[in-house]
Order: sequence, then C-alpha cells, then structure tokens
Amino acid sequence: MKKFLIVGLGNIGSEYANTRHNIGFKILDYVANAEGISFQTQKLGDVAELKIKGRTLLLLKPNTYMNLSGKAVNYWLEKEKIEKENLLVITDDLNLAFGTIRIKTKGTDGGHNGLKNIQLLLNSSEYPRFRFGISDAFKKGKQVDYVLGEWDETEKEQLKERLALSAEIVKSFALAGLNTTMNTFNGK
Repeated sequence: MKKFLIVGLGNIGSEYANTRHNIGFKILDYVANAEGISFQTQKLGDVAELKIKGRTLLLLKPNTYMNLSGKAVNYWLEKEKIEKENLLVITDDLNLAFGTIRIKTKGTDGGHNGLKNIQLLLNSSEYPRFRFGISDAFKKGKQVDYVLGEWDETEKEQLKERLALSAEIVKSFALAGLNTTMNTFNGK
C-alpha cells in the first residue's frame, strides 16, 4: 500500500486555532471531519490515518510549534518509510492573495519559519508543498499580528469553499499525483 505524509503547518493551542498561520491545521481538520476520522496525539504531533483506494494518507499536525516543524516531518517520514516525493506540506503564504492556491514540486522557504526548519532537517528544498494564500493586507511592522490574527468575516465566509477545495487537493495528490494536481488546481 502506497503511503503519503500530509503535513499541515500550524501552532498548537486554542489561541492559535482560528489564525491565518494555522491554515495547514484547519485544512487537515476539514479533511478528517469530512472523512469521519479523528486525530490521536502521538510522538511530535497529532496524527490521523485516511485510507482511500489502496493508499494510506497520514495526516500530521506537528505539535512542535511552527519553527520546529521539521523535527516532526523528519521523524514521521523515517518512521513510516515515506519518500520525500510522497510528502505534501500545507502552509500559509503572505505573498498570495487570500485563498489563492499554489502547489509546487519544490521551492524556497519564502521567509516561512516552518518551511525553513523542514528544509534544514530534510537537508532539501525538494519536496511538494501546497501554499494557501492569506494575502499581505497588513500595515508595515504588523506582519506578526496579521499572521497570528483571526480571519475577518469576509474571509471566514469564503473559507468554507476554499477548505472544500483544499480537501480535494489533498486527495488528488495521493490519487492522481503531483503533476496532475498542479495542473488541475493551481490558480483555482
């Protein structure tokens, strides 16, 4: 059975639950709820297992805090013997308009501390990532407040459809592969 590690980046704690920075957690929670599976706290994160069409998707929400996400990613890749190309890291992106989706085969950390740590511990920037745009609608010097701020009412309303689309992307990655998923969903 082919295995995939789907990592949603975020920070643990109820104070972060509905923040822009936690979109990775939010997407995995949406997938788990839609599929009727639940997360169990295990080493370095909360993990849920989704089996679809002969594939196993391990959904991981690292509990290491964002800046140490690589520790959890590395541990679960090794523990489950999953290849880097079967890893998908879901993260927020300030450089994309709200709800914009960018799926890439590799890339830089773009100043994102979670990606920076993953790159450091995997010793590679060549792993698939799914960037979810949170826009950069903040005043100079207010980036941290914005990223760790909660969604506004308009975003909350639009998020419902974006989460459903994101869940489709997660499944497509495992079932149709990275290239098909990029061609189908990038720019949607």
